Amino acid sequence: MSAAGALMLAATAAPAMAGTTADLLKRLHEKGILTDDEYQELLKGQNAEAAQVAAAPAPAVTPEASGGAGYVRMTDSGVGLQVGDVTLKFSGSVNGFYVHDNGDTPSATTAVTGGVATVGGNSSAVRNGLLPGFLKVEASTSLDGWDVGAHFGMYPGINSVSYVGGGANSGGNPRALQTAGIDFRQTYLTFGRAGFGEVKIGRDIGLFQSESILNDITLLSSGTPAGNVAPSNTTLGRIGTGYIYTDFQPQITYTTPSFSGFTASIGIFEPLSSLTGPEEANKQPGFQAKFVYDGKFGDVAARLWASGISQKHNVIAGPDYTGWGWDAGAKVTFGPVTLVGTYYDASGLGTTALNLFDTDGLGNKRDSHGFYLQGLTTFGKFSVGGSYGESNLDYANAADALANPTLVDKNSSWVGQVRYGLNSWVTLLGEYISTTSKAHNGNKATSDAIAAGAILFF
Repeated sequence: MSAAGALMLAATAAPAMAGTTADLLKRLHEKGILTDDEYQELLKGQNAEAAQVAAAPAPAVTPEASGGAGYVRMTDSGVGLQVGDVTLKFSGSVNGFYVHDNGDTPSATTAVTGGVATVGGNSSAVRNGLLPGFLKVEASTSLDGWDVGAHFGMYPGINSVSYVGGGANSGGNPRALQTAGIDFRQTYLTFGRAGFGEVKIGRDIGLFQSESILNDITLLSSGTPAGNVAPSNTTLGRIGTGYIYTDFQPQITYTTPSFSGFTASIGIFEPLSSLTGPEEANKQPGFQAKFVYDGKFGDVAARLWASGISQKHNVIAGPDYTGWGWDAGAKVTFGPVTLVGTYYDASGLGTTALNLFDTDGLGNKRDSHGFYLQGLTTFGKFSVGGSYGESNLDYANAADALANPTLVDKNSSWVGQVRYGLNSWVTLLGEYISTTSKAHNGNKATSDAIAAGAILFF
């Protein structure tokens, strides 16, 4: 849009600022940006519009009323900018917590390979919770009968990271003159229309176990701290103590329209190699699917889901194997009370993260399973909640047991949480977390943590 066009928009969309607009036109004319003819034409239009506004109330500014011109507005969430037929939407979140963690003193009996409980005494940190901050930018429009969109999600943390071994989500580096990490988790396009559903292509959250994390009360807070001495971008929340992290993955996913509250999603995914197993050269994609039902039965609202994952791993020096898993869960709300229950079962997926401790060193699969139960009650602006969950990992075989005696058998945690809705943007939270990690040989580590802070969404 030209400078002249922008000023004409300002004159018509905001007539209450007519005097300011006339001054701007004059200054642009004096600086030579507007020609004599352009200045006179715009000034004439501005004066005419001001006279019309004085005689009649101004209509609401809409895309139709402004002839498709741009205007700024608040959307249902985030901040929206309408430019012609395109909607630009900005939404985001910022959080921070004081976290004090008290773990067992290191000893021969506290060693648990794959344990998530802290070992090492007291530590304090000011850090992000399970979520880092995020800024999402989305552009959407309707073209030739299709709703299309481009989506970008940047997730910066408040803590400095080392960038060694994990990129933006590597271990913390609490020293002066360091920088925080920015995890660019989302880059994807969508297209769809009524009766067809929607196709997503790009990087976004996975399908398997996504409902478990999105309905977890620790998503807004801390949960198990993990690495509190040198905090990274995030805590663990309930990851590894109730579910396997779904992760953000390259994918091509199709989601059906809603049929009386029922939707289904199915996608092909970039194959992931094992984090701890033998080297791989995978030849085919992974597959994930999710089925969701939303319904209401009288005063009771329910969300039911099930999801699955399968991927073949081509091991370079060893037998190929197929990792698979499924989960199911329910969220039930009646009055001020919300209850959530989930369960998963898997083979060759591992624990805590996808493909972490999924096999022994030869590619023999380990089975795993877990669950969490959760309740949250709201009284006005206050909410009180609690949950218990655990993740279990089995040996692949007897040889695996002999070779890895301290392999984690079970990670579990209790969480108690209090929330206060300060306003529609900010929520204050306090939390107590007790985490236990047990090895197959009987070793055990425990840690207790408190967290207090706030999270903001816009």
